[in-house]
Amino acid sequence: MRSSRTAFIFVLLASLSLAVTPVGRTAYQPDPPNAGESLYPPLVAAYHGAEPLETFSNDDRSGGIKEVIPSKYTARYGQWKTEFLSTEAGRNQWAFYQNNPNFNLTITLSRDNAEGATTGSYKWNAAGQLIAATITLGIRLDAGYPNPIYFPVMNSLVPTESSNRIDGITLAATKIAHEFGHVNRTGKVNPVLYQLQTQLIPQYNTIFLSNGRNANDPRLTDLAQQLGGTPVEVWEDREYWGEANAMLYLRDRFTEDSLRCVIFNRIRHSVDLYAKSYERRFVEIAQATPSSRICGWK
Repeated sequence: MRSSRTAFIFVLLASLSLAVTPVGRTAYQPDPPNAGESLYPPLVAAYHGAEPLETFSNDDRSGGIKEVIPSKYTARYGQWKTEFLSTEAGRNQWAFYQNNPNFNLTITLSRDNAEGATTGSYKWNAAGQLIAATITLGIRLDAGYPNPIYFPVMNSLVPTESSNRIDGITLAATKIAHEFGHVNRTGKVNPVLYQLQTQLIPQYNTIFLSNGRNANDPRLTDLAQQLGGTPVEVWEDREYWGEANAMLYLRDRFTEDSLRCVIFNRIRHSVDLYAKSYERRFVEIAQATPSSRICGWK
């Protein structure tokens, strides 16, 4: 299953079309960059839009959260934020960054990639500690459902006839949780490796697309060793950490077993299909639910 999925995603690197979610409307899909130069796989770019920027810096700005929200969207953003903070997971993570004097988190809105979001502009100090990041939210964050391959949690909110519709405000808050998951995880990884991955992934993609898609090319084998995996594996790992954090939010948001089980079963189905190797990080969240029901997870 893993090898076939990897081949499938690699082929999509050369495609100019982006996949849509099977049910409902997908998130806004910007025109994909040149596949050989792209850092994101197309299925990730469909949600995250523009590629992130990461830099080393000795920046010593004061810490906390800086919200740069155009006045036109203040009320809309306030609803999303309130929904995110309605959960214990959301409050704890917000407080961690708000009260951290050594980290500056900027949250802003953009008309680009209107139904998606991205996290980037990471900055590390000379000691290799992450000191800043920017989360950019689309102005229509409360609409659009990312694909289930990289985003099994957000895709679980797609409305169906057999379940009650979850409103757009909750969808937006789930996307915010996903982006917080990226910040949380990036603060724990080796910054040298992270930067190296950013530099080498486009090189890997360029070679892969020009050599007949031969992943056994010695040049690609060498690059994969430096990257810590193929580009697909690197992005799988990053996105599933973001999704694990989104699942934490949903676990706290829906306390009724019936609705939580509908959502968790959808997540489990997508994880079984596309993310089996990463199942453990989702199972642990399901097992930590307040009730004894883990909704199909073992």
